[in-house]
Parts: sequence; structure tokens; C-alpha cells
Amino acid sequence: MRRPAVLLACLVGLSAGCHHGLVYDPGPKPSVGGTIAGIAMTTDETVRLPGRQISAIEVTTGSRYDSTTASNGGYTIKVPEGTYRLEIELRAGEALAKRPDRTRVNNGDLDPGRDFVVTVKTAAR
Repeated sequence: MRRPAVLLACLVGLSAGCHHGLVYDPGPKPSVGGTIAGIAMTTDETVRLPGRQISAIEVTTGSRYDSTTASNGGYTIKVPEGTYRLEIELRAGEALAKRPDRTRVNNGDLDPGRDFVVTVKTAAR
């Protein structure tokens, strides 16, 4: 009565053998990309801008990646490979004094020093 055991061994052996069906190919892997980092501050470099939305917009595709500045005004944004335009959320009475140039990100890059400087208008007395 060894037939069921032999049959089971044969079936297990077949399932572990070569697969003759279609094999899933997910295609090219998405690019890993890198990180863009900087600080948002006012023209008085001791005053940082926490809680501001910073956006990195890929110039070719329009894809948008957002981050919020920390209590020290610092931010980091992980993005795929590409060239990015950076924007900061401005509030009433503020104007942009300095914006980072377009940033080209390659795999594994860390692009620091992408700082924003904001002018805060004072109310007339």
C-alpha cells in the first residue's frame, strides 16, 4: 500500500519542478531618487519659519512632493530622479527674497542648502 505515498511524492516533485506558464515581469524598477533639503528663514537669519509647506515640483511631469518645515525651519523631501522647481507657502505680508535654483536629483543624491529667504513686511504705525 505504498502507492498513495509514491503518488504524493510525485505530485510534490512536479510542483517543485520547472514552471511552464507565464512569468510576471514587473518591468523597469522605479528610480530610487534622492533627497532635497534646506531651511526656510526670514531676512533676519535668526528667525526661522516652522510649519511651512515646501513643494518640489518635477518640471517635466508636474509631479508634486510636499514636506512641512520643522521647528528650526528645516525640511527634507525624498523625490525620484528628475529636475525640480521648489516653492514655499507664503502668508499675508510676506514676499520671497530668495528661492533655490532648479534642482537636478540623481539616484542617491543629497541636495542640501536649498534655502528659502522670506521678507516680512512690517505694518506702518
